[in-house]
Amino acid sequence: MAITVRKAIEADIDIIAQALLESSRGGKRIGLFDLVFNTSDNEALIGYLKRLALTTTKSYCHFSNFFIAVANGVSAGTICGYEPRIATHEIFSKALEEIGFDETYHERIAAYLLCEGEADNKTFVLDFMLIKPEFKSLDVFKELIGKSMLTARLKGYRKVQTSVEIGSVETEMIYKKLGFEVIDEKRSEYYKEQFDRAGIMRLQMIL
Repeated sequence: MAITVRKAIEADIDIIAQALLESSRGGKRIGLFDLVFNTSDNEALIGYLKRLALTTTKSYCHFSNFFIAVANGVSAGTICGYEPRIATHEIFSKALEEIGFDETYHERIAAYLLCEGEADNKTFVLDFMLIKPEFKSLDVFKELIGKSMLTARLKGYRKVQTSVEIGSVETEMIYKKLGFEVIDEKRSEYYKEQFDRAGIMRLQMIL
């Protein structure tokens, strides 16, 4: 199976919105965006996430931060790679305002904020990875992450980091197989109560 990876374009909005939703849920009943948008209706959430990925304000959810893996001429998966010094939480709030949501979402995601990992300005961040079930193989993950790391190097970064929920063993093992190491984890009873997971771990690779 030949796999190529390219930068996302607006026409990729369907898989990007799906990646935002599914990766934030990670197999849970609710995820971060259910709380941000205060609904668990899939159709409504996909609609909001499409709009969020297309805002003038380029948050970390913006389509321009995504890469698309193509296998046999079909979109097989996607990953987001962004610069946290540019795509800040303030920028995310501004993008939400653009589509009609105010900052009251902060209260609803308090449990997440307790366990959220930090990234310094010298770190490139990977997030929102989704591989379609029929294309799930280490090769697709490897190509997506490899392209992301090449982009990070070209931008002058020497560290790449991602966050994985504690207990998401499959995702954790994929990153470890590709050379990432766990650098820390944050646990919270509040997080466990809301998401039924112990907390969040950070994994990092030095380029």
